[in-house]
Amino acid sequence: GVKEAVFPFNMFPEVDPILGPEMRSTGEVLGISSDFGEAYYKAQEATQTRLPLSGTVLISINDRDKDELIEVAQGFVDCGFEIISTKGTAAYLEKHGIEARSVAKLGEGRPNVLDVITNKEVTIVINTPTDKKGAIDDSYIRKGVIKNRITYMTTMSMAKASVDGIKAMQKGTSGVKSLQAFHKEIQ
Repeated sequence: GVKEAVFPFNMFPEVDPILGPEMRSTGEVLGISSDFGEAYYKAQEATQTRLPLSGTVLISINDRDKDELIEVAQGFVDCGFEIISTKGTAAYLEKHGIEARSVAKLGEGRPNVLDVITNKEVTIVINTPTDKKGAIDDSYIRKGVIKNRITYMTTMSMAKASVDGIKAMQKGTSGVKSLQAFHKEIQ
């Protein structure tokens, strides 16, 4: 019979790392704080994917996520990040008063999204999966961020939580508390 094995994604960088439903709920981490953003940051840190507190964010999202784009992009700008985005997204951001450097999609010229990832010009990538038209670009982006160990988000809710976490950590942490101390505050 066929034997199954699980390998770390970075062992096979040519493999598309997108998770199917059976893998999305595997593993658990815990970040505790009275502040949601700080708790989220701590949970990310526990997975060994610490959120950067500065740098540049590459945004390439599908059209159905445009409603949340301004809030997310402005949040990163407020935290001191620069924004790079694909041409359509950059134009949308500029129209709403958010400065963004434009970068080409794959096959639309150079430099493209994969170039800025490979050259480590970005510290965070927000890429919400698209339809079949953009599936190849999305696959190359996912492989590039894993190979280059760049923080990667596939949903706008992850991006919003990350902004909250970065803001909380830029203000400073509330310190270490025991579970008993947190429990005492609840009572």
